[in-house]
Amino acid sequence: MRIEPATAGGAFAPLVVIPVYDHEHAIGAVVDGVQAAGLPCLLVDDGSQPSCALVLRELAQRAGVDLLRLDANQGKGGAMLAGFAEAQRRGYTHVLQIDADGQHDTGDLPRFIDAARARPDAVICGIPAYDASVPKARLYGRYATHIWVWINTLSLHLRDTMCGFRVYPLPPVLRLVGEETIGRRMDFDTEVMVRLYWRQVPVDHLATRVTYPADGVSHFDVWRDNVRISRMHTRLFFGMLWRAPRLLWRRLQGQG
Repeated sequence: MRIEPATAGGAFAPLVVIPVYDHEHAIGAVVDGVQAAGLPCLLVDDGSQPSCALVLRELAQRAGVDLLRLDANQGKGGAMLAGFAEAQRRGYTHVLQIDADGQHDTGDLPRFIDAARARPDAVICGIPAYDASVPKARLYGRYATHIWVWINTLSLHLRDTMCGFRVYPLPPVLRLVGEETIGRRMDFDTEVMVRLYWRQVPVDHLATRVTYPADGVSHFDVWRDNVRISRMHTRLFFGMLWRAPRLLWRRLQGQG
């Protein structure tokens, strides 16, 4: 069912965007949580198999839930970029990103929305509080990215750039993606955060419970995605070098 366009006139108007690729067993509970929070929702079907596509079409019959279908798989980043463009077209001011596999606590949606309403110019980024279900290899592997992010920002401010539960203010994100090339797959979450930080977009953090995952489906390809993420860190490192004087000046000024 089509979501009504957001209210015009500069009012705070968030849209939940969920990139979905073959998570038919978990997505229903995620949408239930979004609806319980009273938020409009856009499902971005990232080229899912017919069984998942059918579930998404059925969910899109609900009030306040809409569906954007990508014919070919674009990756998580590609799906989010499509969601940003659609949110802009409909007049929304903010996009709340949440994963489709049920690992994020939809009970925290009101907290994220309240934080974004209080700081509408800032990205509100989740900080995972894991339970015992988290695979230890994934948990420890995240620290390599944390270290690279701290190097590439010359700051400890970005505490976790891999959590897919966050709220973006649309104007700075759309400027970024219109001017620079951002990774379209598993490199997206980290790269977009680092590049927004470079542009001095404020980033606030909220702790949130994370479990792994409701339907047992992971699309992380250990070889391809690790290579892709390594290349991203290398690109960001060379981008940091010429930004280093400005980044260090920000630290001296206590701005991050």
